[in-house]
Amino acid sequence: MQAHELMKTNVVKVKMQDSVRAVINKFIHYNISGLPVVNDRNEVVGYISDGDIMRFIGKHKDVVVDWFHFVTVIQGDDYKFEERVNNILNLNVMDIAKKTVQKVGWDEEIENVAAVLGKRKIKKLPVEKNGVLVGIISRGDVIRTIFKELL
Repeated sequence: MQAHELMKTNVVKVKMQDSVRAVINKFIHYNISGLPVVNDRNEVVGYISDGDIMRFIGKHKDVVVDWFHFVTVIQGDDYKFEERVNNILNLNVMDIAKKTVQKVGWDEEIENVAAVLGKRKIKKLPVEKNGVLVGIISRGDVIRTIFKELL
């Protein structure tokens, strides 16, 4: 079995010029937790998940090393929680999306798809054909497909 036989073709995605607000709206509307970011040619250029957003709204400390190699800890929680949440909504999606995205070809064998999902500990894989996004496969899609016949 190959990726195109179990992938979902109605992929929810955002454009690379969209804001995080657009991402959050899609998360809420479609009840999803991550989606691919595409350019105008529908090529995958990033991936954004609820975890990426969580890292920005949670309290954190940033470590900065200056040219003297001194380490300075900057408190990331100078802003109140509500301010951090409001600030992130207006960011461009590419400011926080992962730019290195694991993808699979549409003719990839399902056992290889399962291996990538398991080894990389990711929930979803964009599926490409000729460099263009044509579908998406989740861990659940793979599990349901593999074990459906056995139960």
